[in-house]
Amino acid sequence: MRTHNFHTSHTLTQQTHNCSRPTVWRFLHRQPQLPESSSTFASSSLFLSLHFLSPRVSQRRFALFTIRDCSIAVVPRYNMAMEVTQVLLNAQSVDGNIRKHAEESLKQFQDQNLPSFLLSLSGELANDEKPVDSRKLAGLILKNALDAKEQHRKFELVQRWLSLDAAVKTQIKTCLLQTLSSPVPDARSTASQVIAKIAGIELPQKQWPELIGSLLSNIHQLPAHVKQATLETLGYLCEEVSPDVVDQDQVNKILTAVVQGMNSSEGNNDVRLAATRALYNALGFAQANFTNDMERDYIMRVVCEATLSPEVKIRQAAFECLVSISSTYYEKLAPYIQDIFNITAKAVREDEEPVALQAIEFWSSICDEEIDILEEYGGDFSGDSDIPCFYFIKQALPALVPMLLETLLKQEEDQDQDEGAWNLAMAGGTCLGLVARTVGDDIVPLVMPFIEENITKPDWRQREAATYAFGSILEGPSPDKLAPIVNVALNFMLSALTKDPNNHVKDTTAWTLGRIFEFLHGSTMETPIITHANCQQIITVLLLSMKDVPNVAEKACGALYFLAQGYEDVGSASPLTPFFQEIVQSLLTVTHRKDAGESRLRTSAYETLNEVVRCSTDETAPMVLQLVPVIMMELHQTLEAQKLSSDEREKQNELQGLLCGCLQVIIQKLGSSEPTKYVFMQYADQIMGLFLRVFACRSATVHEEAMLAIGALAYATGPDFAKYMPEFYKYLEMGLQNFEEYQVCAVTVGVVGDICRALEDKILPYCDGIMTLLLKDLSSNQLHRSVKPPIFSCFGDIALAIGENFEKYLMYAMPMLQSAAELSSHTAGADDEMTEYTNLLRNGILEAYSGIFQGFKNSPKTQLLIPYAPHILQFLDSIYMEKDMDDVVMKTAIGVLGDLADTLGSNAGSLIQQSLSSKDFLNECLSSEDHLIKESAEWAKLAISRAISV
Repeated sequence: MRTHNFHTSHTLTQQTHNCSRPTVWRFLHRQPQLPESSSTFASSSLFLSLHFLSPRVSQRRFALFTIRDCSIAVVPRYNMAMEVTQVLLNAQSVDGNIRKHAEESLKQFQDQNLPSFLLSLSGELANDEKPVDSRKLAGLILKNALDAKEQHRKFELVQRWLSLDAAVKTQIKTCLLQTLSSPVPDARSTASQVIAKIAGIELPQKQWPELIGSLLSNIHQLPAHVKQATLETLGYLCEEVSPDVVDQDQVNKILTAVVQGMNSSEGNNDVRLAATRALYNALGFAQANFTNDMERDYIMRVVCEATLSPEVKIRQAAFECLVSISSTYYEKLAPYIQDIFNITAKAVREDEEPVALQAIEFWSSICDEEIDILEEYGGDFSGDSDIPCFYFIKQALPALVPMLLETLLKQEEDQDQDEGAWNLAMAGGTCLGLVARTVGDDIVPLVMPFIEENITKPDWRQREAATYAFGSILEGPSPDKLAPIVNVALNFMLSALTKDPNNHVKDTTAWTLGRIFEFLHGSTMETPIITHANCQQIITVLLLSMKDVPNVAEKACGALYFLAQGYEDVGSASPLTPFFQEIVQSLLTVTHRKDAGESRLRTSAYETLNEVVRCSTDETAPMVLQLVPVIMMELHQTLEAQKLSSDEREKQNELQGLLCGCLQVIIQKLGSSEPTKYVFMQYADQIMGLFLRVFACRSATVHEEAMLAIGALAYATGPDFAKYMPEFYKYLEMGLQNFEEYQVCAVTVGVVGDICRALEDKILPYCDGIMTLLLKDLSSNQLHRSVKPPIFSCFGDIALAIGENFEKYLMYAMPMLQSAAELSSHTAGADDEMTEYTNLLRNGILEAYSGIFQGFKNSPKTQLLIPYAPHILQFLDSIYMEKDMDDVVMKTAIGVLGDLADTLGSNAGSLIQQSLSSKDFLNECLSSEDHLIKESAEWAKLAISRAISV
């Protein structure tokens, strides 16, 4: 076969990577990766983190290495390097003492002489005479010395590698490249990953420029295993390195090597598999090549040919490439879509499950793309639309739907018991659901005959498949289209839920009822599905099903959850009110079942109880009050339990979290109206006492739930919450310093805001400590970035609570806000995720400014804010000019403009008049269709006109 070399057409400029919107991945098989830690080290702190501690050991313990090629020796004192093989083997010993001693030795070696340590590991990995186990572990430690999950740690490791002596780094890299020709597959694969990690560090720094060239020269080596290892390395390299780091000429050469390795003419299956997996990672680099018709045709042909390989892993990897192409290059697929349909249909019907799953995933991915496009453009495609919708799903519908319906009959006997189950029937149902969301009403007539034909068949598989098909198409089509069918089906479903002899059918029936209540029940429905006539029957059936086996009971809880949610806005007359007591009692009974730990049953029962309480009416408030001592007693009992095993402790923590969550919802419900709040207050001291005891447990989930519940309690108790602060404050401090479990930190920041609103100036004695911790959090590179926007909002809450007393924090808070504002105002070229984060950050900053201005209003100290006004107006100008703020930011921003004018009065008037875009921004907000933005803008207009006229 004629080979094909990639080169970019001279009419095309080099393009950088610009992947389209992310898709929802469903159990996608990935290249096998080295584990972050070997299972042997489950109990070992060393291999869980590889953040070695620094024992103070004499510097003289290790002497210098002498290096000959990749064989490493030491001029010994304690001869560590000569012993490194044995130490690495001992570190994997089943004997805990031997393992611990070996780990300590490795820690000491690394701390005392890092270059020698890394050289020793690379030498071990490269040495074919060494045992496979010691080589693999050497490579794993080497890899973990270059990379970490936590961003701050990763940054430290990158800097550490870059600061190593160039000769040492060269020697390590030589060893790694040499390992690619090892006859031992594990050693080659490990080296591939380490080379890619180093490339990820060095290529962006313009270091190791010869790497790609030397890898490409390996492609023509005769031993097939060298070619295989090189292709695997190129694949990992493309995963680690950003496409803009590699120039187009090298990209073309990488793609040429990879696609030639995939060719059906390649006789070695290992080479072909490595090439196919490498292409998966290299697709992001192929932007320019996919715009060239000839090159794109060639890539697509080779990928499609690989889907027909005799080797199952190659077929699976090829379909994974098609899935990636479907999202990255959706707009280029039209010429190939018919062929792809034929290939995927054949695979779904005839191939092994791992391959068939990826073939279905291709169509799920196309659905994701088209749903996104239709949502983004609202179906209104003008000539200037960036990505037109090609309606691939609509065109494929007559053939695609029957293919998916066939898969629904391929269930597994035990799929309902296994929470992680994923098989052909589940993938087909998921895809059918996405198809329904993509095409709406058009799917109904294609699916109904299948349902009608199978729903009463004696074979459980047919009944379950029909029910699953029905449940899958309930989101997407219009209520008008579905309501008549659902009205007929509802009685049948309720009967099947209690009377069908098969658990699979009952499980799917309960799930389908939940979907009916989720999508076709609620205040927006013109003709309700659930009426006073059938409500009692529905509740009776669901409560009965909650006594069934755990997986059916869990789905019945889920259906009740959506049933309750649909009555959220009905006001005082909820059809659930007469059944409230019975529903609550049934749910509490479920939580006490011995098998409630299975199929998430206990969690689902508490979540449903919370929703029933949240959506209840004033009429049932006395019954919600009766629930308070019941839940308090349950929480008390979990705190009394002694001498629990680690497994029991974990279950206990989970239960405490659920009970705290339940109390939070009850507190919010009862605290929302004066009469119930007054009665509830009798329990406040006891509840707070329980929450404080919960903090003694070391579980992040429980702390998070307890914090949220305390926030609700602060809101309900108002200024009276001050009496709890002396004891609670230390836990508030702990939460604000919890960098590792950053969700706890984020929730604690939110609770500080709740307490500020509750206590107002009574928070003042605690503000120095709180502000110190918040400023420290903002300065930390260890804290997850998602916590930083709420911290800025919290500044606003504190300023609003303490008013002009915030003066002493201005000199610290304002520079922080200013530098964050500058960072967030220039976002050109940011991806969707970054834009979303930037808007969160902007909103946090603006909420801080708003709180500070409102806090200082009518104070003699307002002049302290005047120096900051020009920068704030400049920030508003720049985010308006960027044109990428969302509605939330727009509302807050126009509010800040009004706050500035309102607080500073005539001092702000002239500044606002000089502002570049205030007038345009105000006019845009005044004409907004969002009534909240319009309302804020009208208030801002009034404040500005007052400031200007003074």
